[in-house]
Order: sequence, then C-alpha cells, then structure tokens
Amino acid sequence: MPSIRQTIGAALLALGAFGPAGASAAGLAGDYLAARQASFTGDFAAAAEYYGRAVENDPSNASLLERAVLANVSLGRFEEASALADQLSEQGGNSQLAQMAQVARDAQSENYSAVLMAIDEDRGLGPLADGLIAAWAQLGQGDMSAALVAFDEVSAQQGLSAFAGYHKALALASVGDFDSAEAIFGAGGAGGMANTRRGIMARVEILSQLDRFDQALTLIDETFSGDLDPALVAMRETVAAKEKIPFTHVRSARDGMAEVFYTLAGALAGEQNADLTLIYARIATYLRADHVDAMLLAAELLESLGQYDLAIETYSGVPSDNAVYHAAEIGRAEALRRKGDTDAAIAVLDRLRESHDDMAVVHSTLADFYREQERYADATEAYTAALDRTDEVGERQWFLFYARGIAHERQDMWEQAEADFRRALELNPEQPQVLNYLGYSLVEKQQKLDEALDMIERAVAARPDSGYIVDSLGWVLYRLGRYDEAVGHMERAAELMPVDPVVNDHLGDVYWAVGRELEAEFQWKRALSFVDWEDAAEEVDAERIRRKLEVGLDQVLVEEGAPPLRMAGDAGAEDATGGDAN
Repeated sequence: MPSIRQTIGAALLALGAFGPAGASAAGLAGDYLAARQASFTGDFAAAAEYYGRAVENDPSNASLLERAVLANVSLGRFEEASALADQLSEQGGNSQLAQMAQVARDAQSENYSAVLMAIDEDRGLGPLADGLIAAWAQLGQGDMSAALVAFDEVSAQQGLSAFAGYHKALALASVGDFDSAEAIFGAGGAGGMANTRRGIMARVEILSQLDRFDQALTLIDETFSGDLDPALVAMRETVAAKEKIPFTHVRSARDGMAEVFYTLAGALAGEQNADLTLIYARIATYLRADHVDAMLLAAELLESLGQYDLAIETYSGVPSDNAVYHAAEIGRAEALRRKGDTDAAIAVLDRLRESHDDMAVVHSTLADFYREQERYADATEAYTAALDRTDEVGERQWFLFYARGIAHERQDMWEQAEADFRRALELNPEQPQVLNYLGYSLVEKQQKLDEALDMIERAVAARPDSGYIVDSLGWVLYRLGRYDEAVGHMERAAELMPVDPVVNDHLGDVYWAVGRELEAEFQWKRALSFVDWEDAAEEVDAERIRRKLEVGLDQVLVEEGAPPLRMAGDAGAEDATGGDAN
C-alpha cells in the first residue's frame, strides 16, 4: 500500500503541478502534505518524520523549519528541535516556538547566561514566562538578590502576582529560607497555586522544616479529606511522627524552571489549547526528568488527542518505585483500552493488582474493565475487593455499589443487585443513574411499581435532557399500560436520541398501543436502519422488529404468550405486562 506521501505526491504530479523539476518537487510536496495531514490528525511522530524530509529538500524554508520544531517538541525530542531552531535562527527566522526550544536546551544544560541573554534580546518565551524564567536563571547564577527583585517585578504585572509569589516561595525554600517561604504561603501570596496538590506538598515540606508538624498535618487533612494517594500517605505519616521532610519540590534553578513550565501547563489545561499545554508539559519533563506530574499531564493530553501509542510510551516512563506509579499504570491501561487492546489493558491492571493490592482504586478500575467486557463474575469480585479496601465508606463510594449492582443484575442475582442499588441510594439519595436503573428493573420484574415509577420520575427531574432516562419513563408508563401518558415522554426521548434504535423501537410500540399504527411501522423501520449504531445491536432484537412489521405488535405478543395490548390495557395498570422490553 502506498504511503500518504507517495499518494499525495503522485496526485500532484498527475495534475502537472511541478513544472520541469517535477520529480524533486513531488517529493517535497508529498512530504509537506503528508506532514500537514499528520499535524491535523495529531500524529506528531509522522509529522516530525515528514517535516524532517521536507526540510532536507528545502532547508531554507522557515515555515517548514518551524513546523518541524513543533512536531519534535511535541514528541519531547529537544535535541532535534533545538538543532532545527538554530538552523532557523541562522537564517534570520523569528519564531517564538524555536526560541522556546533554544531556551529549554540552554536551561537544561544550566547555561543560565545564555537564557538571560535570550530574554534580554527579546528572544524569550513571551511576557507570561520570561520574567519567571529570568528570575530562576538569576538564582542559577548565584545571585539571589537579583532573583528576588525579578520575582517582585513579575508580581507587579497584572494577573501574575500569584504565579510570582508561588515561585518566589519555592526559590526561597530551595536555598533554605523556609521562614520567608512560609510567610508568602501564610499571607496568601501564592494565591490559588498554594491549593494545588503540588502547592500543598511543597508547603508541607516547608512547614516540617520549621518543626510546625501539627499545622502541616492539619493542612493535609483539611485539604484532602482522607482521600490520600501513596505519596500523601507517606508525607502524612512522616509529619505525624514529627519528622522533617527534605525540601525536594525544587532542588535547583533548573527544577524551578521546570516548575514554571508545569505551572503554565496546569493553568492552560482544559482550556481548549492542548497543543500548547503539551509543549509546556514536555519542556517541564525535559528540564526535570523525574517530574512525574508533568509526565502524567503530557500522557493524558496525548491520550485526549488520540495518540495512544505516544500516551502509552509516556505513561511507561514513570518508574515503578515512584509513589504515583499506580496512576501511571491505570492511565496506561486506559490508553490501551481506548486503542482497542482491552486484553493488554486488563493484563496491566492484573499486574498492578499484585503490586498494589491494598489500593481500592486499582481493584475498582479493573472491575470497570471487566464489566465492560461482560465478565460480570470477575467484576463483582473486583468491586468487592475495592470496597473491602476502602477505609471509610461514604458518598463517594456510591458508584462502587451501583456498578457492582449492575454486575449482580447481569448474573441474575437480583437480591444482591437490589441491595447494592439501595445502598448506593443511601449514600447518594438522588443519584439519577441509580434511580433510573433500579426503578426500571423493578418495573420489568413487576415489583414495587409505585416506588419504581417515583424513582424514574425523580431521575427525569434531575436529568431532563438524558434521552436514556426519559426513554425509561416513557417505557415504564407503557409497561404499566398507561399508553397515552407514555407517548409524550417517548417522543421527547426520540428527540434527544434520534438515531438510537432502542428508543425508536420503543416509540413504535407506544404508537401502536394508542392506535397510531402507520407511525409505529415508520418508527420500527427507523429502528432497523439504526441497528448498527454504536453497540445497539446487542440491545435490539432486529428479528422481533421485523416480525412486528409483518404481523403487528399484538400478534407478536400473542406468539410470545402475552396478551395483546388491548387486553393488557383493559386489565388495568397494575396487571399490564405490555411485552418484552427488548
């Protein structure tokens, strides 16, 4: 099969796009267009390869050089990126991205004079980062006084005081001035940065160095409410034992610069700017190879961009002895699942369960994967293991009971399923997913019908725009023989989920029940046309729909041993059976 480059290059040649030098131009154009296509799809590896080839063919093309820099930075390949950036600069090109790669290289090699020169000559990273990077570079040169002045200058800029205060506190702590660092935190000078996980951990380290162990312990407990990962558990145990924790949050000026880029990445995360966020996260890990928070952020971004192989590779970079290794492995398993390799994902979690058996989140994540694979017995066991490892069951654990209830229900273990659903509602009384699932199941089993209908009505009130839940209300009313009331809800569900075959099939049945037979047949035909929509084929009985189109719903019900709808309606709501729920 021809490559993207070959295919596009051949197409352009066929159009006579290149004149006398067609062969070499075809190679350049093919590489360029292949690179552009790779960029559009977020395939950074392919983009780097094709832009690299294009640059070889046209080394003076500033646009190609800049895009090659971007692709390599996105991959974390800074040697290649900075070399391309130098090539661009030598040609007089002006690119902030290229300057970013050069500054990152100089910072990584601790060439702080080069970093400061670039900023002084307006070859830096932009107003948001330059001041902080310059301050850390001053510290790297041993001039703490100049560094503090630089931090204060950044603080005076509108909107940057919290960033500057946070980094000034870290800089002071990095040289052992813990009193001054805590004074900034204590006065609120670090703003919201102090309330991030890394901010809290940095401050706890500072407080422990000041022998203020009780304050450090209170800070952990009030911030995280007992929901601690292994790193926080270890930190809490240390301060509870009144032992000092070394200040490792920033150990050098280079670490401080890494923290600047991670801070910027964190500020941008979730703001529809994944490419720039990824660049900042990549620079942070380049400057500090053990910055696992930046590594995890980069992996999550790559996963969100559909670059699953790169995400898997990045997650794999977290060492097994790191306190957040479990989070990296859970992320790697999710990336494998989204890539379509669920067996490999489960294998990752199985190994993680062996090494981190005491962590509830490991078992619950594995249970979710099992449930998705319809391995319900395994899922039940894993959810139970997760609950057994939960120190204090509270509102946050409602989902574990709900999910285990589903696994029980799918194994026809209704007594256990109902108990789990009701326990989930005890923890989260108005949770619409649980109300809907339990209420729907009770109606299907013809049990506690008044309570079941009330549950589903409450679920709809909480989620009026959820097609699934609105469908449940309409379908339950149909099952109760309240056909006229069901129509409006089923029509609303079909508006919310117009291509869902289950909803269209249900609407057809409801129309039939109220005598609108032509409309019923139309909906059944629509349902058949959508059978292949997502995973709907597993939930829709296409043969039953075809049979309804042939002989009508009443005859199908008779063939199934149920009374036709007219008799069901005459029997009253309490005795109506309606028909199979598909």
